[in-house]
Amino acid sequence: MATKDPHAKQLREHVLYLLDGGGAHARFNDAVKDMPERLRSVKPDGLPHSAWMLLEHLRIAQRDILEFSRNPKHASPKWPEGYWPKTQAPPSPAAWNQSVQQFRKDLKAMQDLVANAKTDLYARIPWGDGQTILRQALLLADHNAYHIAQLIDVRRLVGAWKE
Repeated sequence: MATKDPHAKQLREHVLYLLDGGGAHARFNDAVKDMPERLRSVKPDGLPHSAWMLLEHLRIAQRDILEFSRNPKHASPKWPEGYWPKTQAPPSPAAWNQSVQQFRKDLKAMQDLVANAKTDLYARIPWGDGQTILRQALLLADHNAYHIAQLIDVRRLVGAWKE
């Protein structure tokens, strides 16, 4: 049951804005738009990840946070290896596109969960150890913002980002 917080609607709007990359954060769609296929596997000098590695990490971690938030039977991947792809390059152009689409789908699912007035943002998730939907949504927004910025840095260094 949703709480009777008189500011709940405004809080939901703020969290949705943050999840979408609002304010000072870059948006996912901008970070992946028109990424040249030949550069998706390039690790710039001094950086540990390629664009593919970051995209997959974003997708995997977001999926884990979402599923933990809504599924009591969810089992998280093993840390850290389960949160990163095994390869520096996507196995195919289709794999890149599938990862982008899955990221968008899972982000929308988290946004829908937050937007649903029946979701109590403050209630502890029964299968967790103190997490709430609000905490999970903020974690997701923060994690995505960090790695989307890294993805943009990779794009800058490989010459695939226009300011």
